[in-house]
Amino acid sequence: MGTVGEDNQLRRLLAAGRALVSERDVESVLEQILEEAREVTEARYAALGVLDSTRTRLERFLTRGVDARTHRAIGNLPSGRGVLGVLIDEPRPLRVPDVSQHPLSYGFPANHPQMRSFLGVPLVIRGVPWGNLYLTEKRDGEEFTKLDEEAALVLAQWAAIAIENARLYEASERRREQLEYTVRALKAAHSIMNAISGEPSLGRILELIVKRGRALVGAQSLLILLRRGQELEVVASAGHVRGAEGQRITVAGSTSGEVLNQDRALRIDDASASLRVAPAQLGVPDARSALLVPMRHRGESLGVLAAFDRGEDRGLFSADDEQLLGTFAAAAANAVAIHRSVRAERLHGALAAAEAERGRWARELHDETLQALGGLRVALSSALARGDPASREVTIRQAIDDIELEIGNLRGIISDLRPSLLDDLGLSAAIEALLERRRAAGLEIVSDLALPEDGFRDRRGRDLETTIYRVVQEALTNVVKHARADSARVYIQASDHAVEIEVEDDGIGFDAEKATPGFGLAGMGERVSLAGGSVDVRSGGAGTTVSVSLPIGNLSHDAEAPRADLFGQRDSPAGDRPGANPDPVAPLTGRPGVETEAL
Repeated sequence: MGTVGEDNQLRRLLAAGRALVSERDVESVLEQILEEAREVTEARYAALGVLDSTRTRLERFLTRGVDARTHRAIGNLPSGRGVLGVLIDEPRPLRVPDVSQHPLSYGFPANHPQMRSFLGVPLVIRGVPWGNLYLTEKRDGEEFTKLDEEAALVLAQWAAIAIENARLYEASERRREQLEYTVRALKAAHSIMNAISGEPSLGRILELIVKRGRALVGAQSLLILLRRGQELEVVASAGHVRGAEGQRITVAGSTSGEVLNQDRALRIDDASASLRVAPAQLGVPDARSALLVPMRHRGESLGVLAAFDRGEDRGLFSADDEQLLGTFAAAAANAVAIHRSVRAERLHGALAAAEAERGRWARELHDETLQALGGLRVALSSALARGDPASREVTIRQAIDDIELEIGNLRGIISDLRPSLLDDLGLSAAIEALLERRRAAGLEIVSDLALPEDGFRDRRGRDLETTIYRVVQEALTNVVKHARADSARVYIQASDHAVEIEVEDDGIGFDAEKATPGFGLAGMGERVSLAGGSVDVRSGGAGTTVSVSLPIGNLSHDAEAPRADLFGQRDSPAGDRPGANPDPVAPLTGRPGVETEAL
């Protein structure tokens, strides 16, 4: 057997077997097979042909012993014809003293090394031919022996076991990675759904989506573009993005617009060549590849999620990436749709409540002030018709008293519309003044107020003060107008996290489920909802209790921005004057007559 004895060959085979079955990478197994086969059989050249799915030709052909320069000179690798094809047709060992003399030999192409002796053995995995091991040109010009054939067969069997083990390991690793990938995706989707249900700010929800989506698909950059008429606007971004937010591109002239209109995701290998809009216009000037996914909600085209680049060595975006980003696109579309729906409902509720309040004050002015002024007109006209100066004097003096009374009533209405004390002296003083006016109307009130001495002085705190005042005002108005109560209790307690309000009366009570808008509950509920709080009204056969909880430092996004109060005014310095904000939409959107997103 030349320089390698049988004992050494056996030890070599055992060592090769241990090394092969411990390897977990298929490619590494193939590399080791070729090296071990050359050493064990003393062959100068070794090759391994991998069969294609039809098992009629070679799909791959790996070699050892032929340098790269010779490979290039030879040209195309063999596909399994000639002597190589014999083992494909009949998967059993084949030894030939001179391969060029075999009747099925095709000969060698130009620049091919000289080869005479040949040994081939099949590589069978679970009874199915998988490939063939070819060995040529035994050293010292000798022929391959029966012992070489048996060693090659043993090595092929070790290789079959090693390849199967490596394939099983790789498959299990892929399944494990897919499960981990799925778990991460589910966790991220769960966190996004929680954010959609609990986070009032659309901007913060979209920020969460782009950050989680970018991490899961391994993108260097991720953008959310929302449709604005015939344009797409970048409203959120994460990663290596510069100055993207606020940028707009046309739907008609962009690849993103095509994805949106066709409702079909698109993977792009060359962003600079395939995108109709230069990547730099989207804030990603160095983008190489892209993945664009449409955002649709119930058939409506809302926008596009655009991911760019998977890193230097991570390749292009895959079908799995497309599927996962599609899930995030659905979450983003839901967030936008839910936010718009909530804003529309709140706007409708606010306008309805404002209209109800206007009707209420119109009734106040008609039933009391206008009727009183009409009575004064009749009395003065009668006095003018009478010739008795003494009678006229009595009538005029009575008219003066009535006018003073109506002036007081008008001042009360104006004070209720916008209490100057709330701005001048603070919340506690304004509420105390409100309670005094209700006491003057004949209602006995016990109060327990525990509010900060300096009130809530920032922008959000000012909104909170207005809400607290309006809640107490509305509750007491209901008591005076509807409850027929003799006494009431007003309790306000401020902690570090919330303000608790409770107004209780000993009146006739009512059925809360059948309450009409005239009780003012709709306006109160809308205002408290805008502030992120909750209302509980309890009433039975006698007495009513209104309990309100308002969060501190966690007001909704809508409460942060200037908005319409229940009288059509804006809770801002300009809104302190009646009629300062004639546009009922602008306070809720920040732009007259146009609904915008909080981005």
